[in-house]
Amino acid sequence: MPDKTSVKAAKVAEKAAKPRKSVAKSSARKPANATSKEHPAAGAGPTLLSGGNPQIAKGYGDAPVQAYIAAMPGWKSDVGRGLDALITRTVPDVQKAVKWNSPLYGMDGQTWFLGIHCFTKYIKLAFFRGASLNPPPPVASKMEHARYFHIHENDQFDEAQLAAWIKQASEIPGERM
Repeated sequence: MPDKTSVKAAKVAEKAAKPRKSVAKSSARKPANATSKEHPAAGAGPTLLSGGNPQIAKGYGDAPVQAYIAAMPGWKSDVGRGLDALITRTVPDVQKAVKWNSPLYGMDGQTWFLGIHCFTKYIKLAFFRGASLNPPPPVASKMEHARYFHIHENDQFDEAQLAAWIKQASEIPGERM
């Protein structure tokens, strides 16, 4: 008869092997013809959450942000590389992290001025203090201070304006997250 320790260890291992609810829900809604890129068990590739946002482990520094960008589906990965390069050129001492499956950019590693998130049809840039920017980014938020800028496939956007928003945002105290 197994002892209590081995029974408990077996239960812990069994629980760890089960998928998390959010992942199970998202994969349950996937069509039968979904590519293996969306199903890590079927082959190498990232897990994509609802709306196509990559599931990347929380981490600080450039490596988790680059992993997120590499996992962005389709055209979004190229745009993500361009955005990351623009942010780094505009604010050379920027701090990076991935939290809540979104890259964050800040100045002190504790507060953040910009976040990126993938949706099915666009990439959302969240300027956490965007209402203070001049001019403010075009998309309003339910949060008082936040403003958004959306990038859709084949959008042509004003890179100089985006760089100006990034620079301004980096000079305003960020949001603690």
